[in-house]
Amino acid sequence: MNAAANALQSVLGDTPASTQHFANPSNDPGKFADPSGAKMQALVWHGKNDVRIDEVAKPRIVDPTDVLVKVTGSTVCGSDLHLLHGAIIQLKSGDILGHEYMGVVEEVGSKITKVKPGDRVVASFNIACGNCYACSKKLSSICPNVNTSSVQQEMYGNQSSGFVGYSHFTGGFAGGQSEYVRMPFGDANLLKIPEGVPDETALYLSDVLVTSYHQVMDSGVKEGDIVGIWGLGAIGLLAAKWALLKGASRIIAIDNVQWRLDNVQAKLGPKVELLNYDEFKNVPKRLNELTAPGTHGLDATRPAGIDVALECAAGEYAKGWGHTIEMAVGLETDTSEILNEMIMAVVPFGTVGITGVYAGYTNHFNIGAVMEKGVRLIGNGQAPVHKWWEEILNDYLIPGKLDPRELILTHRIPLEDVPKCYTQMDKHENGIVKTFVETKFSSPPSAGAPPSTRL
Repeated sequence: MNAAANALQSVLGDTPASTQHFANPSNDPGKFADPSGAKMQALVWHGKNDVRIDEVAKPRIVDPTDVLVKVTGSTVCGSDLHLLHGAIIQLKSGDILGHEYMGVVEEVGSKITKVKPGDRVVASFNIACGNCYACSKKLSSICPNVNTSSVQQEMYGNQSSGFVGYSHFTGGFAGGQSEYVRMPFGDANLLKIPEGVPDETALYLSDVLVTSYHQVMDSGVKEGDIVGIWGLGAIGLLAAKWALLKGASRIIAIDNVQWRLDNVQAKLGPKVELLNYDEFKNVPKRLNELTAPGTHGLDATRPAGIDVALECAAGEYAKGWGHTIEMAVGLETDTSEILNEMIMAVVPFGTVGITGVYAGYTNHFNIGAVMEKGVRLIGNGQAPVHKWWEEILNDYLIPGKLDPRELILTHRIPLEDVPKCYTQMDKHENGIVKTFVETKFSSPPSAGAPPSTRL
């Protein structure tokens, strides 16, 4: 499917964009590489289940709105595993991956006014122009002026913005699991970090903090809600925290990796209840039992079910043989199993919010239940980082209401161990929730952050 998508892109041609694109400066060093010939280390996709640290060309300023960032921290996201598996289309061998990073500004283009060399910055995983209608609304993930994928336009009817290090389906930009990144439209897509905010806190404004916050806000979690969360990686854990901060009365965490379930309960306390779907195969039935009328202080006439269901897993993980086979032979790209569980589990006129990655098409979707129950089915979309990152920084991180070091950060590793990190996260090994990936430019660990270790 990936090869077919790349072939279709060649036929359709690129859609117009306001910036130049490269997924690896070594692909055209005369145009995109530092003229000094300097090299850097970067995580490179070579094919399905094959990522490696390679020596590649250091990038250069290409457009006057570019900023060159010296990376001091990056991380591996659960959604990076979709790239590892080849589940996201339009990947090409040689692409530099990684969409979450921060660093120090090394060089700026001639039209940059908001940041300067030496500034400590975190990068939005959205690459947006900063000047269009969508950007004026802070909807940076749907800026139409950056992504050149005509395949995405054909599939969705619109395009996302460009994304850092996340395939040519999102523009084909070199990623942040590297030592340097050329950031297009740097004035819009880099946020200066105040003194006193550690790197291990600021880094996660690039995606995971914003994505989880956006899901909770966009899905309308409110005081007293019972919230079910499917998938307890970093996004799910943070979504549970945000839901509690917004007044949720109960969180029911749904996963089949017991240490992840135990971890979220240990981090967030007694309002979190656990549901291991290896033990309870019928998830909606079990959720109805946990929310039976007249129990847990619920009204005796309230229907069983949760108020809000949050999808923090993804569509590539089939549970049954039927969807496994259909996905393997190309009859669908994503399973509908989790979505159907959520639709069945919410109360009538309840809400389903989807932030786990679904890339294409699914079969056996329970549209009848959506209509008849009045389910509010919300695709949360790729989170608009610009809408939320300053709010999270100023209202939660600086006052200390939420600290990623305490909640999600489990490992600090060198860049050279990132391929191992992909493998261990894919297998749910070593207790990894979220990493801080250091480079030779990183500062020492801050107080309360884990020390540097090897995987």
